[in-house]
Amino acid sequence: MSSTTTDTSSSVDVVLIGGGVMSATLGAFLRQLQPDWSISIFERLDNVAEESSDAWNNAGTGHSALCELNYTPQQADGSVDISKAVAVNESFQISRQFWAYLVEQGIIATPRDFITPVPHMSFVWGDANVSFLKKRYEALSAHPLFEGMEYSEDPAQMAQWMPLAMKNRPAGQKLAVTRSLNGTDVNFGALTRLLFGYLASTPACTLHTKHEVQDIKQGKDGRWRVQVQDLRLNTQRTVSAKFVFIGGGGGALPLLQKTGIPESRGVGGFPVSGQFLRCKNPDIIAQHHAKVYGKASVGAPPMSVPHLDTRMINGQRALLFGPYAGFSTRFLKNGSLLDLPRSIKSNNIGAILAVAKDNWPLTKYLIQQVLQSNSERINALRDFVPEARSEDWELVTAGQRVQIIKKDARKGGVLQFGTEVIASQDGSVAALLGASPGASTAAPIMLTVLKKCFADKLPEWDAKLKEIIPSFGQKLADNPELCTQLRDKTTTVLNLKE
Repeated sequence: MSSTTTDTSSSVDVVLIGGGVMSATLGAFLRQLQPDWSISIFERLDNVAEESSDAWNNAGTGHSALCELNYTPQQADGSVDISKAVAVNESFQISRQFWAYLVEQGIIATPRDFITPVPHMSFVWGDANVSFLKKRYEALSAHPLFEGMEYSEDPAQMAQWMPLAMKNRPAGQKLAVTRSLNGTDVNFGALTRLLFGYLASTPACTLHTKHEVQDIKQGKDGRWRVQVQDLRLNTQRTVSAKFVFIGGGGGALPLLQKTGIPESRGVGGFPVSGQFLRCKNPDIIAQHHAKVYGKASVGAPPMSVPHLDTRMINGQRALLFGPYAGFSTRFLKNGSLLDLPRSIKSNNIGAILAVAKDNWPLTKYLIQQVLQSNSERINALRDFVPEARSEDWELVTAGQRVQIIKKDARKGGVLQFGTEVIASQDGSVAALLGASPGASTAAPIMLTVLKKCFADKLPEWDAKLKEIIPSFGQKLADNPELCTQLRDKTTTVLNLKE
């Protein structure tokens, strides 16, 4: 979706920077909560959802910790910590409630346009990994958020669940699998376009593509002056806004730094690129229907957990394997090689250098990934598809991720692998930094923005927020009855029964 609007309003209530799922989600919340507010959205590319939200720029897993082993680390005593998995799953349930509300309101007509039921599986081999997976299953399956999870070490059962992965697998391997039929595949690009279609249909909201935000400065009146370049006409204008959200993916950090807010000081970014192998053979694609996640290599970043994924994109089934991590100094897939150097400031260079010193295994891993040959990539794929042939797969470049670097009193700097909302003290500007689980948890992340930036409006919005998110103010993890009720409801509304 592109915009041809000629709106040149110089003053609005809200500016959203970036045409991805985060800005789209926040915009949809604000249209429901405060329909009289004027909103301007600026995206520098030709269309919305062309960066990280695009279907081929992420795995579309619908991260709910059903299969992602990095969310359940094994402790020194051998036990499995499920606290992160519970938090991630709870967050995804909030996203599901938000999407179900949009369907019920007729804002999204056909949920299958963006979300599809796909089983989520964890697959491991070797005695130690099998022991870990069994402990993980025992811990998770007892929790209401993970109800219905199955476990098997039976090769015949595994062959039914994931025939492609078991076909001509070497005999004698110790294998184990968990499966959850509550898993989904989400086309975040399609979801983003649906949300922006809703926003652009309302007079109070204008969408501007091919518009690049170049500067953000706060005036003495507290309003933000957003300097925007129209890349089609090569003209500039300044828009005044009460509130600015910087949701430009990897491009959020440089814009956050331009605001000059104290909260931006000491924050840096570490870019990680990614690639996938995409299957070209329809016969092979038809043999697999699941998202199968394995264990990450030592030193690998969390977003590099290997997985063999069924995707549903524009009504067509697809299959990918990866990701293969890499390094680029770009902060966006369509960014500049100077993005990283330009982001280094006197207030964050200490943290960046400390992280570089302390993360040699990650650096070594990324170098190895960059230098991989195609045959090495195919060999990694054969752990999941023993009969894989290189001629059936092609390499595609995924989206760019920028991990957060922050000052740390003890270490000098730490590398964070989650997402974080950084907001000014007065709540007039906020930026979202980081990556995984990212898009899957867009709704709860935007609730965090609302809480940080519109605290004075929350009492007025409370009833509406509870209509949109029925569990708002409660924890599903602490309320098994509500958990089951809302999961069943969203499953029905989102048409997630296979």
